[in-house]
Amino acid sequence: MAFLLKLQKRHLAMAGMALAMLIYGSNFVISRHAVLNGLSAHDMLALRFAVAGLILLPVFWRAGVRDCAGIGWRRGVILTVMSGFPMSFLMMQGLTMAPAAHGASIGPGMVTLIGIIGGVLLFGTQLTAALMVGVAIVLAGLLALALAATTATHMPNLLLGDLCFLGVGLIWGGYPLALQLWKIDGLKATAVFSVLSMLYLPVYALVYFRGFDVAPWQAIVFHGINQGLINVVIGLWLWAWATKILGVAVAGRFPPMIPVIGTILGMPVLGEWPGAIQLVGIAMIVGGLFIAAWKPAPKVAAGRP
Repeated sequence: MAFLLKLQKRHLAMAGMALAMLIYGSNFVISRHAVLNGLSAHDMLALRFAVAGLILLPVFWRAGVRDCAGIGWRRGVILTVMSGFPMSFLMMQGLTMAPAAHGASIGPGMVTLIGIIGGVLLFGTQLTAALMVGVAIVLAGLLALALAATTATHMPNLLLGDLCFLGVGLIWGGYPLALQLWKIDGLKATAVFSVLSMLYLPVYALVYFRGFDVAPWQAIVFHGINQGLINVVIGLWLWAWATKILGVAVAGRFPPMIPVIGTILGMPVLGEWPGAIQLVGIAMIVGGLFIAAWKPAPKVAAGRP
């Protein structure tokens, strides 16, 4: 009976991780659709952190304002840069200039590379042949997308958008490493960067707010829920919960789903059909991520549950 319950919990964790990948893969498409149809990048950022910040404010408050929820203000600011407003700003700006498939591929690709490098330097992770091959393939895929960007005359700012996504991956990649290094609870860290990112709201209200008639109220409510609740709160919680049950080795096999989902959804929803070079680059990034993330699950010793 205990074995069946454990197996059921493991299956639920796999479903939860797959749902988290669906949330993050589709968000690139949903966000790009929004910024191409009335809402600006600044509108999306305000919705993201107004909703997430208000939801998680009680968590931040109970953990202690004086010492930034118990993690210290220096660390709180660093986490906010890595996963709060600065990272999200680069992502939204990139989505105004480049296809959703590029964001879903370049960002996660760089996060994986940073995670591998950080794991080797900070935690003594073994640099296996599979890791090196996977990294090389991801880098080749990124170069292919860069080549496609330089030849895309119909999207003059494509390369700049891709550079924004590259910046997203570079700073976002340090976030899980920092959590592991400083041993910070994922929900507490999410509360910290969400609440601190609310400092952007007065700037938005004074400089970028254009009124509530820039889009139908249903669209504003939908994007607020999607950005703040589904992506920031639910998505990160699902990822952390499932990783704890499945283990890092198994959980690491799921992120290659993000560029696949972003590319597939971007075609019918946005009409963004990748060219040949773009398809090759995306396929190489997905394949490289899969190879780099694939690690044999640890074997359970005989006689142990």
